[in-house]
Amino acid sequence: MSTATTPTGTPARDAEAAGELTVVRVRHWGRLLAAVLAVVALAGLLGSLARNENLRWDIVADNLFKDLVFDGLFTTLWLTAGAMLLAVLLGVVLAVMRLSDNPVLTVVSGLFVWFFRGTPLLVQIIFWGFAAALYPMVMIGIPFTDITFFSARTNSVLSPGLAALLALALHEAAYASEIVRAGIQSVDAGQTEAAQSLGMRPGKTMRRIVLPQAMRVIIPPMGNETINMLKMTALVSVINAHDLMSNIQAVYAANYQVIPMLVVASIWYLVMVSVLSVPQAWLERRFGRGTVRSDRAGLLGRLFTGDAAGRPALPGAAATKQAEGTDTGKEVRS
Repeated sequence: MSTATTPTGTPARDAEAAGELTVVRVRHWGRLLAAVLAVVALAGLLGSLARNENLRWDIVADNLFKDLVFDGLFTTLWLTAGAMLLAVLLGVVLAVMRLSDNPVLTVVSGLFVWFFRGTPLLVQIIFWGFAAALYPMVMIGIPFTDITFFSARTNSVLSPGLAALLALALHEAAYASEIVRAGIQSVDAGQTEAAQSLGMRPGKTMRRIVLPQAMRVIIPPMGNETINMLKMTALVSVINAHDLMSNIQAVYAANYQVIPMLVVASIWYLVMVSVLSVPQAWLERRFGRGTVRSDRAGLLGRLFTGDAAGRPALPGAAATKQAEGTDTGKEVRS
């Protein structure tokens, strides 16, 4: 083991006795080389795309802020918000049913998850888009009788937008229920027992005790599912739900500029995903308080310091005080 030295060449153990200590940082040359290669490769890729005449950046710029694109953005956003809201609400109900002592509720919840998680989302979207072929009329009444309270043609009730919303929400509810169930099961059973000993009813215990603690486990995967939902709305273009991808397809079907229009769609999807990542990170920090380290470094801190915690070196007496609080011996290396 090498001995750290002060700028004057005095061994570290003598410097410590004199009240001075210099932290010698370990250089990760392999990590630096990998970073340089990654930057060079990224620069080469971006340069190639920028100089590629087949991308037609002029067409990308002309269509980036068209009204048709904004109409598709609005549909994509409300489909994402509506589908996730319905999926989370239904997912909580399904998770509670799955954990219930009632075998009927457990089986019904399990069958729902099995069916909607086991069939492709594209198939479900097409099914709901052409549901009129199975049920030409939508009727609400008393089963096995002729009593009907409401009746209408399916095509007049189930528009492409509503069909897309139902398909996305039901498919996502199957995954959301499993995420919520995992979060509920992560809470110690003693929390429920303590609430019951205070006379709290099961429903109130779930709302006030279990679910708030389970949010720490639920939020990260649910945030990822929200981002996935935003991107999965592109699939509803098969039933012409007038989302962003549907409108982009309508444009390149007219001008035959497929690649530039796909670049427009990709730019807007990247923007929306980036915006959604901000509240997700905030919620993760909020519900992870007390369980997540707060001194983790950012990207630039790790890049320039090479320190996992992002803390700069403490020269002189400050480093000596830090060394005195540890039992790592006379030498300090990071």
